[in-house]
Formats: sequence, structure tokens, C-alpha cells
Amino acid sequence: MEEKVLIAIQDDYPEDFAWCYGCGRMNEHGHHFRTGWLEDKTMTIYAPKPEHMALPGYVYGGLIGSLVDCHGTGSAALALHRKNGHEPGDSAEPPRFVTASLHVDFLKPTPHGTVLKAIGTVQEIHPKKFKVETEVFAGDMLCARGEVVAVVMPSSFTAKEQHN
Repeated sequence: MEEKVLIAIQDDYPEDFAWCYGCGRMNEHGHHFRTGWLEDKTMTIYAPKPEHMALPGYVYGGLIGSLVDCHGTGSAALALHRKNGHEPGDSAEPPRFVTASLHVDFLKPTPHGTVLKAIGTVQEIHPKKFKVETEVFAGDMLCARGEVVAVVMPSSFTAKEQHN
């Protein structure tokens, strides 16, 4: 049985903030990464498409970077949302995060045709800043490790502020 993220934090992002190419549900061309809880860790599951090929049989590294990036910001949102007394799907709008730092180490070539699973560990390092350490697996094989430092989205990112 394939694992799935049934309740994702991205499902609760307001439409104005759901356009990210990696995790935005409103972006018809995007990846639509979905991040949810896996006990005290976070999880994103994704099946690479044929166009995500680097070389025949292997996934393009940029997809792995995007997965780590969006998994990190989604994981930070999950953690702060829970800290604020909420869970995805409870109708409370979750906080949104942006990436302050992204680091990815590619450990092994990532085979294409295998579902990828990103598993994250979240650490609060400031009331508005979280560090998420992520491991990316293709099946049982650890292919990449990454770290995202995510910060609460500044108010200057709101649509109202952008048009002024």
C-alpha cells in the first residue's frame, strides 16, 4: 500500500498564498507537494514525472532541491500551527513561511520511477524561525539530506503590500 499525505498544511493556505511552483495547489503547472504529520516528524510524498529526468533512469537534482525546500517551509508551518494550538484541517489559517536558507547534500543518484518520501525533523530556533532537517528516500534508499531555515512570511509579501 502506497503511503499518502491525507491532511496537508498546504490545503489550508489561503488562495492568495497557494501559488508556489513546488507546493501551491493553485499553480496548475506546479508539483503540488503536500506536507503532513508522521507522528512527531513531517512527511511529503511525491512521484517524479517523466520530465523530471536528469539522465535516463535518474531524477533531476533540482526536483530534489525543490522537494526539500517546500517540505521545509511546509514543515515549519505545521510546527508553528501546532504550537499555536491548531492542526491542519481545523479551519484555522496556518502561518506561511519563506526560505531563508536551503542546503542539499546529494548522497546517491535518485532513481526515476520510484516514489520519493521526504521525512523532516523540525527545530524551533526563534519564535519566527524554524530549522527543518530533511531526508529524502527513494523506496528504502536514502538519496539526499537537506536543511531549510524557514522564517515566517513578512507582511511585505501580501498582495495588498505588493501593489502599493
